[in-house]
Amino acid sequence: MSEKTTAELEHLRGLIDGVDQQLLHLLRKRLDLVAQVGTVKHAAGLPIYAPQREAAMLAKRRDEAKGMGIAPQLIEDILRRLMRESYLNEKDVGFKQVKNDLGTVVIVGGKGQLGGLFKQMFCLSGYQVETIDKNDWQRAETVFADAGLVLVTVPIAITCELIRDKLSRLPVNCILADLTSIKAEPVDAMMAAHPGPVVGFHPMFGPDVGSFAKQVVVVCHGREQDKYQWLLDQIAIWGARLVEAEAERHDNAMQLVQAMRHFSTFVYGLNLCKEEADIETLLQFSSPIYRLELAMVGRLFAQSPELYADIIFAQQDSQHAISDYLENYRDALEMLKRGDRPEFIAQFKTVAKWFGDFAPQFQQESRAMLQSVNDMRTS
Repeated sequence: MSEKTTAELEHLRGLIDGVDQQLLHLLRKRLDLVAQVGTVKHAAGLPIYAPQREAAMLAKRRDEAKGMGIAPQLIEDILRRLMRESYLNEKDVGFKQVKNDLGTVVIVGGKGQLGGLFKQMFCLSGYQVETIDKNDWQRAETVFADAGLVLVTVPIAITCELIRDKLSRLPVNCILADLTSIKAEPVDAMMAAHPGPVVGFHPMFGPDVGSFAKQVVVVCHGREQDKYQWLLDQIAIWGARLVEAEAERHDNAMQLVQAMRHFSTFVYGLNLCKEEADIETLLQFSSPIYRLELAMVGRLFAQSPELYADIIFAQQDSQHAISDYLENYRDALEMLKRGDRPEFIAQFKTVAKWFGDFAPQFQQESRAMLQSVNDMRTS
């Protein structure tokens, strides 16, 4: 490379560095303004996530970018990442407390990761929070005496037994709630153990989320919704989207969403292990979609085996869904062994028709994820 070329590149790179510095200052200014918005919203008790405002803002910025010769998706990607950071920062200023005469929030299993996350959110909203764990039951009577809400977040395998054995003498007006990923049995157990308000929750996210913004919390109503409506409002203020469902309907869906999917991922990882696959080689020759799939498998095995054992083994009815999956896999394997290409294409078209409009929607959503995965690639 000639000295002239080198000099030109250095000059242009210097200009780019200057623009980057300006961008940093603008980002800092935007985050500061968002923090002020958060303070106003929290004081007014408004949710940190306003979907209509976000959609309108993104649409306007996309149009403006297009008019400036900038790819609309570029500005949307930047703004979405900025908004995620903003939601993380917003919670640091705290949240409006919906019910200021509640008494104590008692989290049973509060030293666990999910319990710790909910403890943090209640504390950020100004509630008095106590935790009870397996070695604390000697002080349970004292802790429960002033409880306005008891939230159960313990392993699924012991949830119903704990509710029956330990939570049958709560204050009558106390709300009893749980956070397990199956709902029918825990809700029934709470209804039988406690005569007061009862509600079941399933947070559709792990404890490693930085913010409740855009996260889904399933609500399975039990008894006296008017007594715990404030709690639903509080969770909405944290930014979560509440989805109401009957417990049985929720559990039926979880057989496919959780148990079958997690079990399939477990078997896939088990097979890679037994085949002694070289992960570094797989990554070298992986497309973005396979890298993402492999990342999701690896994510499972980076977490607690006890947690996933609880999820899979607690849903006994999921064995039927898993068995059906196995049968379909065997049938597809037989088709492959026969070399029946036309049958494969015919079944492919059948499934594509069943997906309908969701197929192109998922293709578009996954494209953005794959681009992000590819951007992070370093080798």
